[in-house]
Amino acid sequence: MWDYTDKVKQLYMNPKNVGKIDNANAVSEVGSIVCGDALKLYLSIDEDHVIRDAKFETFGCGSAIASSSALTEMIIGKTVEEAQKITNKDIAEYLGGLPEEKMHCSVMGNEALEKAIANWRGEKITDHVDNEGEIICHCFGVTENLIRNVIRENNLKTVEDVTNYTKAGGACGSCIPKIEDILHEMAGEVREAEIAKAARKPLTNIKRMQLVEETIANVIRPMLQKDGGDIELIDIDNKNVHVGLRGHCVNCMVSDVTLKNLVEAKLREFVEEDIVVHEVK
Repeated sequence: MWDYTDKVKQLYMNPKNVGKIDNANAVSEVGSIVCGDALKLYLSIDEDHVIRDAKFETFGCGSAIASSSALTEMIIGKTVEEAQKITNKDIAEYLGGLPEEKMHCSVMGNEALEKAIANWRGEKITDHVDNEGEIICHCFGVTENLIRNVIRENNLKTVEDVTNYTKAGGACGSCIPKIEDILHEMAGEVREAEIAKAARKPLTNIKRMQLVEETIANVIRPMLQKDGGDIELIDIDNKNVHVGLRGHCVNCMVSDVTLKNLVEAKLREFVEEDIVVHEVK
């Protein structure tokens, strides 16, 4: 029998925010009743991008109900930008922890939140919620990209870990060799990254400025210009890079995502891993 925290027991017996929002402007569904766990999440987001209300309908075990309830409590009152930073680990920590065998419930909540935000932004789910791709576990409908994301975010090492977090491999077992291949490949990527990091020499201010300018000009700007956007380098203050978004990026609803997931990510990839990007409007 699993050892549940008092918080898990409380939210299982008396869950908060159960039900639906009739006028919700963000809705998502994840999981499957056939597979044992399913969650439908409803959000009401105002014009200031603040989540004013959140409700859920869940089919599943006590951990699934508690995780869904915890998620709604965590995001009500937060901006979309704040909410999208929540991870499955944050949900588990809010509950005081979950048994390893039930961590997939927190992953399901995080997945539902990402899909709901994408739905609110009018995006195709495959644009920003990377849970599509080849199905690895046909018993539970778990894709390769979801497995990779969960391994990366939770530093998983074994097939048992992957099963606990995604259910993949927990039924017929035919997908276990593929999961082992993914784990082996990603472990190699981590080792290569660690070797490269150890070999990287500290940058001088002049070299850092040069690399920032080159990365913006040769990598980031062409990517933005494909969609009618552009970027202007305003200032470089040590590891703080100040930029202005131009063109179609100016009034884009997801400009904050562009700054974080494109501009800052590429500068961290090609320049330094602790670069911080600030937007100048």
